[in-house]
Amino acid sequence: MRKELILLCTTTVSIAMTSCKTTGEKVNEASELPNILWITCEDMSARLGSYGDPLARTPHLDNLASEGIRFTNVYSVSGVCAPSRAALITGMYPTSFGAQHMRTLRRTASLDQITDPELLAIPVYEAVPPPEARTYAELFRQAGYYTTNNVKTDYQFHNPITAWDESSSKAHWRNRKNKDQPFFSVFNIMETHESRVWGNASKPILVDPDKIELPPYYPDSPDIRKDMAIHYSNIIRMDSIAGTLLQQLEEDGLQDNTIIFFYSDHGDGLPRMKRWTYDSGLHVPLIVKFPDKRGAGTVNNQMISFVDLPATALSLAGMGIPGYMHGQPFLGKKKVAPREYIFASRDRMDPALDCIRTVRDKQFKYNRNYMPERPYVQFLPYRDQMPLMQELFRFREENKLDSIQRLWFRQTKPKEELFDLGADPHEINNLADKPEYQDVKLRLSRELDKWIEKTDDPLTLPEPELVKKLWPPNGIQPVTEPVSFTSSPVNIGLDSQTYGASIAYQMNEAIGGDHWMLYTGPLPAAEVDSLAATAIRIGYRQSSVDKYYHSN
Repeated sequence: MRKELILLCTTTVSIAMTSCKTTGEKVNEASELPNILWITCEDMSARLGSYGDPLARTPHLDNLASEGIRFTNVYSVSGVCAPSRAALITGMYPTSFGAQHMRTLRRTASLDQITDPELLAIPVYEAVPPPEARTYAELFRQAGYYTTNNVKTDYQFHNPITAWDESSSKAHWRNRKNKDQPFFSVFNIMETHESRVWGNASKPILVDPDKIELPPYYPDSPDIRKDMAIHYSNIIRMDSIAGTLLQQLEEDGLQDNTIIFFYSDHGDGLPRMKRWTYDSGLHVPLIVKFPDKRGAGTVNNQMISFVDLPATALSLAGMGIPGYMHGQPFLGKKKVAPREYIFASRDRMDPALDCIRTVRDKQFKYNRNYMPERPYVQFLPYRDQMPLMQELFRFREENKLDSIQRLWFRQTKPKEELFDLGADPHEINNLADKPEYQDVKLRLSRELDKWIEKTDDPLTLPEPELVKKLWPPNGIQPVTEPVSFTSSPVNIGLDSQTYGASIAYQMNEAIGGDHWMLYTGPLPAAEVDSLAATAIRIGYRQSSVDKYYHSN
């Protein structure tokens, strides 16, 4: 047999799959694969009626909780969106692949509006996972799913062309051509985002500000109560949007074969909550509903990290868990024993440099401050425009903050912090120097050290040096090698010489359209007149689009 007739799987496919398959093959029959719907909101702690919040009028999500499982110990890996979403899309801790800083990609739309030199000095780069890593969306596409994302990405790397069948404001499971094809659909509801606190200030306030229970680190003032009431109002509006999606699922007759997840991308988008590793910044709601309503109305208290969600989705679909993922499945065929510890990090937030690593068990949290010389509150123009934050500044300047409220405005931080979360849920009373808690502190400190070593955490490595580590040797972004075509009378193979690259292609009359197919193995030559193909390794620049014409 001539060498050119021997077509093997490309490097891309061999990394992510156990065997070759053509575009017509399926890993499982479609009927065996559940649809999966992820409804995600922004910047919200567990402020839902089903979680016991009396002010949250969230009937749609409360009903979902009554028909599903309500998880009470779920935590983001960061108190801010981009590192958290980097973990969600990869199943890896952001500190392990350069995704920990907020943020690494500067949005072109706002670049012309930036004039502050501190903001202009922020380095711009993409996080780079190991070559074997894939977005979970690509793994589901390989298994035969139609994947959609509506609409936010913010992964700390450009959204790979191989990730989603659709990623836009119009992306929807309803757009798939084959209605029997299983889908994985993500909807990102923006209504509760931090920016909507001031952006929705003119909309009706739907809760009584006087009934809000303020955390002890906030002084009591009308402006602070108003912003918190706006946040609650946004939650009520978010619930209505989620209800519309659930209604669409019912209208389409898909409730009987769709697993539904609802969660927030991190904790509340309010000062001293968002961006921090306090529970107010990490703790999120998670509701999971099965088609058969197993576990309906139950509560699960096991500890879950965001890195566990992709592994769990793969487990529910009966798929394998890639070895590079840090997460562990808590549901499905691959379910493992519950984790004992949750890990999180805080690093640069816009121009504000910081480095905090956090570990917690069910009772205690340990923070290690690697930059204790830096104040808690630094220059952060995006946050600072919130009226609530301006009110905190006013109280500080007028010396009206009490001893608890002044803690966040200290000019230095202790090197270590230890909190008893049961007795001190707002994390105010630092026990790190108390003799009776030294054994607890030592145990958590050792667990944190093991996690830092395991994830190859760069800690305080300056970002210019981090960029060189991600893009060796000079910090210049590599370009993915273009696609090469190998043909025979039977098959056409696609490959890229960049180790870890994935390939997307268009074929025949679809060339030039918006949709790109994911290459998973040799294409039947008889079906191909022409091809357009491009390759991408996450964190690298996408290759050129090259074309191939086949004579049948």
